[in-house]
Amino acid sequence: MPTIINDGFKPELVEGAVFDGVVEIPSLARPKEIYIPSNLTPFSVRNRADAEDIICFYEKDDNFSEIIDDTNAFLGDLEKYKGIVTPDCSLYIDMPLCLQIANIYFNRAVGYRIQSQGMYVIPNVRWGDERTYTNKCFSEKIAFLGLPKKSIVSVGTYGQIQKKIDKKYFREGLEAMLEELEPEVVLVYGSLSKKIFEGLLHKTEFVQYNDWTSRVKGGSKNGNN
Repeated sequence: MPTIINDGFKPELVEGAVFDGVVEIPSLARPKEIYIPSNLTPFSVRNRADAEDIICFYEKDDNFSEIIDDTNAFLGDLEKYKGIVTPDCSLYIDMPLCLQIANIYFNRAVGYRIQSQGMYVIPNVRWGDERTYTNKCFSEKIAFLGLPKKSIVSVGTYGQIQKKIDKKYFREGLEAMLEELEPEVVLVYGSLSKKIFEGLLHKTEFVQYNDWTSRVKGGSKNGNN
C-alpha cells in the first residue's frame, strides 16, 4: 500500500491560480462590483450573522485555524452569507520572514479557493515588519502581492495598534498599501484611530466597523484610540 504524505502545502486550494511575484503568492480577482456590508462578523460567531453580513477573521488564529486546515469543509457554510474577508493570519513583526510569507500565502490561498466557488471575497491586507511592505529584501512589496488594484480591501486595527511600535509599523504599512494598491474602499475592523489615519482619510473611502465585543455591547463607531 502506498504511503500518503500530508506535506501541508494543500495544493487543492490554488488549483488554477495565477501566482504573483518572485515568492509566488496566489492572486485574487477584482470583484465585478464593490459591496460595502453593514456588518463584518467574525468566523467563530458566524451563526449570529445575517445573510447580508461579510464573514471576517479578525480574531485569534486558533478560532479559524480549521478553515486553513480544511477549507473545502466550510464552503457550503460560508455560502449562507454575502461573502468573506480573507483570513487574518498573524504577521508579527518578530516572526521570521519565511513565516510571514507563509501566512500571506495562506491568506490568499484560502481566499482564492473560496472565490473560485463564486463567492464574494474581499482581500484582507496584513503586513508584518518593514521587509513585507518595502523593497528592503525583495524587488516587490510582498504584503501586497496577489491583490487587485483600485478595488476594495479590508484591514484590521483591533488588537494591532496597542503599543507604540505597533502603531509605527501599522501606519507605515498602511501608507505603503494605499500607494501600492490605490484602493477605492478600505474597510477597517476596529478603531479608526486619529494617530494612525490622520492625513490619510482623503486618499480613499474608509468604512469603519466595531469589533465584535464592542458591537454586541452597543458601542459607537469611529474610535479614536
